[in-house]
Amino acid sequence: MTDAFFRSLASAHRTAPPPLPGPALCQLAEDLLDLLFPERTGQRLPEPAAVAARLHAQQQQLEALLTAVAGLPVPPAALAADLFERLPVLHELLLLDARAIMAADPAAQDLAEVICSYPGFYALGLHRLAHALYQRQVPLLPRLLSEYAHQRTGIDIHPGARIGRSCSIDHGTGIVIGETAVLGDHVRLFQGVTLGALSVAKELAHQKRHPTIEDHVVIYAGATILGGSTVVGRHSIIGGNVWLTESVPSHSRVYHRAQIHVTRVEDPTADLTFSI
Repeated sequence: MTDAFFRSLASAHRTAPPPLPGPALCQLAEDLLDLLFPERTGQRLPEPAAVAARLHAQQQQLEALLTAVAGLPVPPAALAADLFERLPVLHELLLLDARAIMAADPAAQDLAEVICSYPGFYALGLHRLAHALYQRQVPLLPRLLSEYAHQRTGIDIHPGARIGRSCSIDHGTGIVIGETAVLGDHVRLFQGVTLGALSVAKELAHQKRHPTIEDHVVIYAGATILGGSTVVGRHSIIGGNVWLTESVPSHSRVYHRAQIHVTRVEDPTADLTFSI
């Protein structure tokens, strides 16, 4: 290593912006989910006054975190107040998600199990919080929150993605949902689904690059749907491992035909060939 390298790193350290409160925001998001869904924690707040006090403290905590973020569209206090005013709507959306997951999964015993242990519910919870920040033009923090959920669950949802009511994510590992994707109501996704872009050209950054999935669509494991103009019509089913880059009308059934041949013989050794 040379002195020039040391000087370069020293200059980078001098000019680097202050660190964002990403870890603190992620912990606040966890605490907020615990308050909204007491099934997730052993702590109980049985009195309305105690709930109100905890929410007020969390709102103040968010306000303090936002003061460290440059480029906010409105003052931190107004932004935090606006977000917490929307908590009843967020709570209702997440309850609908939990109920959709339970209804879609025969293995789910009850709503508490979904809320406490299902990665799809957890990823949707953090996404809806990140999306609220994204809608209010908060820089960087929404992406840090979505990446935290990605690390925890293997589910990668850009905070800009618009997800409708009663979304069900089953298993979920490997799901990727891009920034400009739009999902309607009652959409069901399985593991390994990609809702991506046909092109990663930088000049397309401000255009719709990811597909639109209309209401009551089921997308099975490993399916890839690409393109900003691609629309999957309502009540459609997209089978596993499908590669789709064009729109399909409502009530479509799209399947990948695998070239797999299965034979059966009475003597399993009959098909064995040895070469020496």
